[in-house]
Amino acid sequence: QLQLVESGGGLVQPGGSLRLSCSASELILDYYAIGWFRQAPGKEREGVLCISASGDSTIYRDSVKGRFTISRDNAKATVFLQMNSLKPGDTAVYYCAARDHYCSGYPDGYGMDYWGKGTLVTVPS
Repeated sequence: QLQLVESGGGLVQPGGSLRLSCSASELILDYYAIGWFRQAPGKEREGVLCISASGDSTIYRDSVKGRFTISRDNAKATVFLQMNSLKPGDTAVYYCAARDHYCSGYPDGYGMDYWGKGTLVTVPS
């Protein structure tokens, strides 16, 4: 069973940057689509970005357009979420998730088969 581990979260001031990593237990990561999702306290989970097995990106939230990018290094079985110009509204636990080949069409992550445990990103107001 594919296992995912997120890292790179932390406290960052508004306008700052962070790069999150999602490391997979299998080196056949190129078989999977990997998505990043987040959940803020008291709110429902929402999608951020996803990258398919072929490298196509899906943006789930317009608010991250131009600020966040997703990339993958299959040789290292790792997917990255580069977050720039961070805002207090980006504060959340960030999760990566995987499914075969294609990103889920559901922004809330329904249909993703494997999930990491999350990493906390805090942007104070």
